[in-house]
Amino acid sequence: MSEISRHTGLERTRVYRLVEQLKEVQLVVMEKSNGRNLVKGAPIANLHALLTKKEQNLKGLQDKLWVIERLLASSTLSSPVTRVQFYQGAEGLREMYWNETKAKGENLSILYENMQGRTGAKFFDQWVRQCNENNLTFRGLICDHFINTQHDWYKVHSNERLLNWESRFVDPTVFAVTHSTVIYDNVVAYYVWKDAEIFGVEITNQQIADAQRIFFEMLWEKSAPVNDLTGVKSSQNESSLGVLDV
Repeated sequence: MSEISRHTGLERTRVYRLVEQLKEVQLVVMEKSNGRNLVKGAPIANLHALLTKKEQNLKGLQDKLWVIERLLASSTLSSPVTRVQFYQGAEGLREMYWNETKAKGENLSILYENMQGRTGAKFFDQWVRQCNENNLTFRGLICDHFINTQHDWYKVHSNERLLNWESRFVDPTVFAVTHSTVIYDNVVAYYVWKDAEIFGVEITNQQIADAQRIFFEMLWEKSAPVNDLTGVKSSQNESSLGVLDV
């Protein structure tokens, strides 16, 4: 260490710090000889491996930059009263769902599929905890596909639950649910994930949100409470209804 300091003109404290950083990325190794700490360069293959990893990280950042540029260039429309935002991929959906946690009023949703299957259990638990901490209330209209995804999920998972959640089953002859819609405050959010398409759209406009609320309430009146077995599915039984909770 003292020789490195002398030959480089660097203070010994800085030499120690730099050597520690090189050790962390496996570019140098330390040996003891006659009570002295000797610093030796690692095999050149270690440097090649480090550069390859850096290149992969850079490629990942470049891919994300392309998505950001695309969103900024063509996906955001705004006016004094209206804003339309486009989101893409699983990360985009997670951002949309997190926006819901900031709601000031009731969350109304028409659900095609459970969200945790797309966002992952870890994010879902964080989302639920944040919603519960903010004392948010939810009403949801659910369909056959949502019920099936809930049953499949809870066969192998357990997670946090929303404290203020009420759901009703909407019969497909009344309204066929093909994607998820969420209404809160002055926002209407659409979530679409079919085949290779995973994207979402947020429309911030009070009049559009109010119109969607009226539509939701009309469907709500025509739908059956989930705890009413005759209003869900003839194959449902009371022991399986617990997994319908979000």
